[in-house]
Amino acid sequence: MSIPSNFPTRRHLLGAAAALPLLSFGAVLRAAEPDLSALSDITGAARPIDAAERAARLARAQMLMKAAGIGAVLIEPGSSMIYFTGVRWGRSERLTAAILPVEGEPCIVTPFFEEPSVRETLPVPAEVRVWQEDQNPLAVVAGFLRDRKLAGRPVAVEETVRFFASDGLTRALPGVTIVSANPVVRGCRMIKTPAEIALMQIATDVTLAAYRWTKPRVETGMTGAEIGALMTAATRKLGGAPEFALALIGEASAYPHGSREVHRIADGQVVLMDCGCTVQGYQSDISRSWVHGAASADQRKVWDQVARGQQVAFAAARIGATAGSVDDAVRRYYETLGYGPGYVLPGLSHRTGHGIGMDGHEPVNLVRGETTRLAAGMCFSDEPGIYSPGRYGIRIEDCFHMTDAGPRWFSTPPQSIDEPLG
Repeated sequence: MSIPSNFPTRRHLLGAAAALPLLSFGAVLRAAEPDLSALSDITGAARPIDAAERAARLARAQMLMKAAGIGAVLIEPGSSMIYFTGVRWGRSERLTAAILPVEGEPCIVTPFFEEPSVRETLPVPAEVRVWQEDQNPLAVVAGFLRDRKLAGRPVAVEETVRFFASDGLTRALPGVTIVSANPVVRGCRMIKTPAEIALMQIATDVTLAAYRWTKPRVETGMTGAEIGALMTAATRKLGGAPEFALALIGEASAYPHGSREVHRIADGQVVLMDCGCTVQGYQSDISRSWVHGAASADQRKVWDQVARGQQVAFAAARIGATAGSVDDAVRRYYETLGYGPGYVLPGLSHRTGHGIGMDGHEPVNLVRGETTRLAAGMCFSDEPGIYSPGRYGIRIEDCFHMTDAGPRWFSTPPQSIDEPLG
C-alpha cells in the first residue's frame, strides 16, 4: 500500500511530539512502538547465581572474618544481603537483618508476620529468628550471638547499616565491640567471579543494543526526558531492567548529572547520554556523547581529548597499581592540555571511575588518594569527561574488569565523534 505524501511518518510524529510538552512523552513511545516491536530479549544466556557460588561466598567471608578476628557480620537489606543470602527485602523501620557468623549457617532476623515472605526469597541454608511487634529486634540479634558463643567477639557492621541498628545492638549486648565489616564485605564483593562478570557482560550488551536502537531516533526538538524514554523502552524489550537513562542536551551536558532546565535538541548541540540496566541483579553503565548535526572543530577536539583520556586511564589500570594512580594519570594528561589543575573546571571535576557490580557505584573508586591496589576480578567504570560550564561537556564511559593480564573492556570504546556508539 502506498503512503500519501501528507501521511505522518514515525519521524514526523517524533518531531511533532517534541513540540507538545503535555502529550509528547506518550506520543514518542507510540510513534516508536512499531520499531520497538521488532526488538527481542537478548538475555537468554544469563544464568542466575547458583547455590554453589553463594556457598563459596559465605566460605570466603568466614575465612576473612577469622583472619580479622571478627565474630559476626551484621547486614541490612540491600545488595550485600542479596549477595550473601539471596534475600531480597526492603528497608523500613521494622528491622530485617542477616547475621553471618564466623562459623556455621547465617541467621535472618525478621518480623514474625514477614517470615513466610522472607523465606520465599531465601535460597541458602539459614536459621530464621523472628520478633513480635512489642519486642526489640536487636535483642533477637544479641540472642543469636550469645547462642553461637559470639557475644564476646567483635561484631562487624556492613557500611550501609543504619545507626539505629548498630546503636541498638550496643544496648542489647553491653560491652560488644563494633567494627567495620569492610574487610569482609569488600573483600568478597570487590572481586567478581566469572559468573558475575558474565552477567555484567550481558547487561552491557543490552545497553549497547539499546543505544544503537535509540540514537537514530533522536530528533530535533526532543527533550532529554523523551530520549531517555526511548532508551528505557528499548532496554526493557531487550531483556534488561532499566536503571537510569540520562540524556543531557547542549549546555546541560556541561554538568555531569544535568540541570533542571529543559533543553531541546537542535543542530550543533552536544547530546550526552549516560545509561545502564541490570540483568539478574548485575549492572551496566555506559556513556556516549555526540553532536546533533555537524560537530564544530572545538567539539571534535574535546571529544578526541576525552577519548584519549579514557585510554590513558585504561593503560594505567595494571595489576598492583593503586586505584588512585589511574585518576592521577588522567589528570596529568589533561593538565598538559591546559585543563584543571586537579578538579578545577574547565576539565574533569569528578573521579575517573567507580567500582561497579550489583550496585552501579561500588567501592572502590578510581580517585585521587585511593590506595587500594588493583587485582583480578575488580570491575570499574572509565569515564574521564571534560566539562566547560556554560558551553558543553563530553563524557565517554565504558566499564572494564581486571584480569591477571590487565584490564579488559566490557564494551569497546568508540573511535570517533562521527561513530559515537562504537
